[in-house]
Amino acid sequence: MTKVSVAVTALALLATGAAHAAEVAYTWEGMGVNVPGSAKCATYKMTIAVTVDGNAVKGVFQQQGRDERKFEAVLDAKGSFKGKAAVGGGSMDVTGVISDQESAVLLDGYCKFGGKLNKK
Repeated sequence: MTKVSVAVTALALLATGAAHAAEVAYTWEGMGVNVPGSAKCATYKMTIAVTVDGNAVKGVFQQQGRDERKFEAVLDAKGSFKGKAAVGGGSMDVTGVISDQESAVLLDGYCKFGGKLNKK
């Protein structure tokens, strides 16, 4: 390999690394809020972890005593995201925002879980 091709390769790697933002992680932990037809949500404790890498959002959530679940979404130009997460025989709507002004998540289905995200 010539000195020129080594230099070009090194510059390409540096440019790629500089363009790639660092992954940012957030968490929320709290109790559920009842939805119509539900009366026990306030007794359900949930932990939600959200990771943002560029515009890719990945989340992991677990209700105390239940299986861990996952979701994926994409940030739009305003920093909002939405998607669905499979739970049991159904699904939960996942919405949120990650921006300089606010960071929040909401899981909405058999109960509502979420609020302000805390940066790890």
